[in-house]
Amino acid sequence: MTTYKQGDIILIWFPDSNLMTAKKRPAVVLQSNNLQTGLGQLIIGMITSNLIRKGHKSRIFVDIHTEIGQQTGLLSDSIIMTDNIATVRLSEIYRRIGTFTELDILKGSLKHTFGL
Repeated sequence: MTTYKQGDIILIWFPDSNLMTAKKRPAVVLQSNNLQTGLGQLIIGMITSNLIRKGHKSRIFVDIHTEIGQQTGLLSDSIIMTDNIATVRLSEIYRRIGTFTELDILKGSLKHTFGL
């Protein structure tokens, strides 16, 4: 079984808010690397290329023309949304496409989202 780490960018059917439909899109692994639930699931955050969503403290702009952006494997400038999360089964993940290496930024965004 593939192991995923915080910051990994994966390709998955991400559920819509109504939980009835989903869209194939990239997402970022949010959960801690040492979270041992035994459930075969991951906590992930949605990634969107809709740049109108940028500018919120719970969201991170990824410029694919930078070294950090190129490491994500994303095809266009995108927004990591730590305020739009889901728990998904590992079996639903297509593959890992890259990594968001700026974990301090990711954790800061999560702190804002959850008020920690």
